[in-house]
Amino acid sequence: MRIQSIILAAVAALSLGAAACTPAEQQEAEANAEVAGEKAGDVAARAGEVIESGAMKAARAVEDGAGDVAARLEENQAEAAAEGRPGAVDPATDQRVPAN
Repeated sequence: MRIQSIILAAVAALSLGAAACTPAEQQEAEANAEVAGEKAGDVAARAGEVIESGAMKAARAVEDGAGDVAARLEENQAEAAAEGRPGAVDPATDQRVPAN
């Protein structure tokens, strides 16, 4: 929402610049529009960084959680294979325990 306000301010400044009577007023309006445009770019860049860092943290959490789950499942399968439970897969050999 803030980015839109800055962009609208830049457009308004450009419009005023076009309607200004003197070259000095036109230059001032153009300078204001340029500053507003730069601010809009800065705000957009910061917003992008915030979004990207949040996505990175979420991806790490998913990756860590998936790793933890995979480790637990591997332990369970190793235990089941060692006990000879049919259908279990020994993670060390990737061999399934045959059904009796």
